Amino acid sequence: MLQMSKGGNVGISGLSEAAGPVSLTLGWTDPTGEGEADVSVLLVAADGKVRGDDDFFFYNHPSSEDGSVQLLGKTPTGSGNEDRIQVDLAALPAEIHNVTIAASRYEGATFGELDDLRLTLSDSAGESLLAFDITGATVETAFVFGELYRRGEEWKFRAVGQGYESGLAGLAAEFGIAVQDDEGEQPVEAEERPPAEPDGGSASGTEKAAKVRTGRRAVKKSTLAPPKTSLADHVNWQNARLFSVNGFRNDQERESRATSTLLAVMTQVPEFGRRVTARFGAPAGAMQTFAEATFKHGESTVRPDGVVRVSRAGRIWTALIETKTGGNPLRREQVESYLEVASRNGYETVITLSNDLALDGGHPVAVDGRKTRKVALQHLSWAEVAHEARLLCRHEGVSSPVHAWLLGELLHYLEQDNAGCQGFQNMGASWVPVRDAIAEGTLRAGDKRAVQVAENWEKLTRQLCLRLGGETGLAVAPVVRKKRGEDPKAQRARTVDALVGSGRMSAEIRIPGTAGPLLVEADLRTGHIETTAIVPSADRARALTRINWLLRQLSEAPNELRIEALPAGRDSGPCELLKNLRAEPGLLVGDGEIASFKLSLRAGMGTKRGTEESGFIRSVDAAVDRFHEEVLKVIKVGSGADEQPG
Repeated sequence: MLQMSKGGNVGISGLSEAAGPVSLTLGWTDPTGEGEADVSVLLVAADGKVRGDDDFFFYNHPSSEDGSVQLLGKTPTGSGNEDRIQVDLAALPAEIHNVTIAASRYEGATFGELDDLRLTLSDSAGESLLAFDITGATVETAFVFGELYRRGEEWKFRAVGQGYESGLAGLAAEFGIAVQDDEGEQPVEAEERPPAEPDGGSASGTEKAAKVRTGRRAVKKSTLAPPKTSLADHVNWQNARLFSVNGFRNDQERESRATSTLLAVMTQVPEFGRRVTARFGAPAGAMQTFAEATFKHGESTVRPDGVVRVSRAGRIWTALIETKTGGNPLRREQVESYLEVASRNGYETVITLSNDLALDGGHPVAVDGRKTRKVALQHLSWAEVAHEARLLCRHEGVSSPVHAWLLGELLHYLEQDNAGCQGFQNMGASWVPVRDAIAEGTLRAGDKRAVQVAENWEKLTRQLCLRLGGETGLAVAPVVRKKRGEDPKAQRARTVDALVGSGRMSAEIRIPGTAGPLLVEADLRTGHIETTAIVPSADRARALTRINWLLRQLSEAPNELRIEALPAGRDSGPCELLKNLRAEPGLLVGDGEIASFKLSLRAGMGTKRGTEESGFIRSVDAAVDRFHEEVLKVIKVGSGADEQPG
């Protein structure tokens, strides 16, 4: 184990070959046996400040939503306490340049009263890589023990050992955190701190960082955070879950468990149950759900997967539920039999639930129209279920931390491969023949297989918007550019024409708060996926200043990003890779005033039709996620007006 001295630094990759997160342990001893301190972590951008309160982690905000930072809690030792922190460096956002590891004391206590102040860093295999002992502490009430920082493509550790006499509030202010500490308010004792939520739940994002150490807490809705602690002996141990995906013997068991899990959570989390049923015309009221209810149907019986009943003001609204998981399709005869049962019993709706998405407000299964005269036939995708759960438990909040935890357990279940509820995940039987026909130059207009691929591309685009919307909490939606009076089939026909003419499919996605729509294009001839956005230029007098304005924001973007400078009224201009522009920005200077920049990133396209590692759907998801995270999100909308000329 490497012993560090104050001010020393070392590259982490040179100390261990183990992949995965690193762990930092802060330890101390107190001669009185009563000493206590709290650890904190700050994610710092290139300007030396945090991006916002969510980059500040302490006892009341112990983990990040992406799991890159987790405060794992205190562990007693033979001579004192240790506080453990886990940092997944690979998962940190690109704009984070520094991870500051600190600790603070309260009630007037100082670090000079503690002995053996020490930081150790271990790899994911548990091997201790380095240690840093802090000596000479006196009146300090907060200490920066060390920091992890980027240097090019590598992460390094620096032994800092800097103390502050202003406590946690002063430390936070140093990095741009506005801490509320009302004059005359007494700090909270350790036993008065907000109680820990159940595993997987936490206070809401608006609540968790607003007050560092106050006893007053506003009544706010609860959202979900990653698990706070891990006491596992090995990294491959899995947390026990409320809803298990193990032990399925056949598709019927998988569908039965998925239905029961969903309906139980709908009943126990009123906000979620209301969100799901409201789209089908159900009233707001007391809800009860049932699994596999039996109904007489002719000379036999039928058993829908579930029943939902909502009671309000003496009226009872009822829906029958038919569920499919994995790639299992809905069957027309089964759906029609449930429509007949619902009609005979005076029920309002039959809801089908599968991984397919309905297009144009219709239904994936064509049924006899006479059977829907008295009973509505509605469809819900598992992707839509997951979207509503993400919005509630990660962004909008629910009334109880337990409810947020339940939604988190439902999401975990839906995301497991064995559950069969991941949403649209198969481009269909026509995908490979169409792809091969494009490569051979034999695809022609009127090919029904091309229409099926165009429909599935539209479904994939919709599901992509649902997933991004659930993850960001924003209203992400496809950009529809159509002629007046044009119906969806005509738009689909344009996708088919593009497939036949150029072997390409494209879709635009609008993500609120970003500089422009995200265009994703799949080129089946070259086997590439290209993501593109056009960003308005800053209003500057010189072309080079406009270019430098963009390059500063793209300091951590991929080297292979292609940038094109577009003069006003033109759709092309000087173009170069970002790696070359970093050395010579003037390569983009052309003969016209730069009005906007076209940013493009190319990735390989999976050839298989599904979501496996080499699949097309997964490759589209990965390409869009990377462009959004590493390029589009870092461009500040309207920032050009506020920048100083460079």
